[in-house]
Amino acid sequence: MTEKILTLKKNGLVFLLLSFVIYAAAGCGLFFAYEKSKVLMGVCIFLLCTTWMIWPGLKVLRPQEALVLTLFGKYIGTLKEPGFYFVNPFCSAVNPAAKTRLRQSGDLNNKGSVEIAVDASAGTKKISLKIMTLDNNRQKINDCLGNPIEIGIAVTWKIQDTAKAVFNVDNYKEYLSLQCDSALRNIVRIYPYDIAPNVDTTGDGIADEGSLRGSSETVAARIRDEIQERVQEAGIEVLEARITHLAYAPEIAAVMLQRQQASAIIDARKMIVDGAVGMVEMALEHLNENQIVTLDEERKAAMVSNLLVVLCGNHDAQPIVNAGSLY
Repeated sequence: MTEKILTLKKNGLVFLLLSFVIYAAAGCGLFFAYEKSKVLMGVCIFLLCTTWMIWPGLKVLRPQEALVLTLFGKYIGTLKEPGFYFVNPFCSAVNPAAKTRLRQSGDLNNKGSVEIAVDASAGTKKISLKIMTLDNNRQKINDCLGNPIEIGIAVTWKIQDTAKAVFNVDNYKEYLSLQCDSALRNIVRIYPYDIAPNVDTTGDGIADEGSLRGSSETVAARIRDEIQERVQEAGIEVLEARITHLAYAPEIAAVMLQRQQASAIIDARKMIVDGAVGMVEMALEHLNENQIVTLDEERKAAMVSNLLVVLCGNHDAQPIVNAGSLY
């Protein structure tokens, strides 16, 4: 389906005034022709009964709005320029997603990802060409290591081709939401939540350091490309995709927190031990260089042990004064 842009004259106001003039003339003609001219009376009555048919052909478009028109089931074109138009009164506007409410900017109901409005007057046949932001519901997905995580994304999109959006898919809003869910699952299962060894996230057969937490920009770009590839036939352009929520699932969140704490403690202890060994080595070198005291191997070992206990301990050392002989 190829989009056809209609370039009609913005003469809606002219036809609206014309309908009022016809009604006024028909009313006056009916009053003066009463019981004088049956033909004129018939013409006036006919005009009074049919002039209202002009009104369904009056269409008002605001900036960044479009109207897809069909005539007896055939697509005749799309109005995109703002203005007051008059079209064939038998033309009907088509928008299959008029009653669909997404959790996004521009829609009224924010209770769910996709919800169908019950009130028919809640929707409009006009298609918005504005940039919209879809805030899809959080999903629970297993990463490449099998850990369940919760992730949510915000997708910025707009309608690029109104004909494809209306006629190529059943409901372009629902279609976009479902494709966002599918693309998100396909990309997330490639990455671990955090950096893990021997994991290839790029598909080149070489392990890398890609992760959902550390490579959020790369992950978001891949999600955006995946969604764009899927919604191309629906006439939708995906401008951006961003991760709005990322966390371990509640059932493993506590365990993963303990794991992170243990890893942090190990790293901190390793740094403390490395620093303590360097300080002990420096102390022994200074004692030997300045010849302050001469220590045998046994006393050096005792000194090293005491210094390491003092430097690596969790609590402050309690000094003990030795009043006796060193030996």
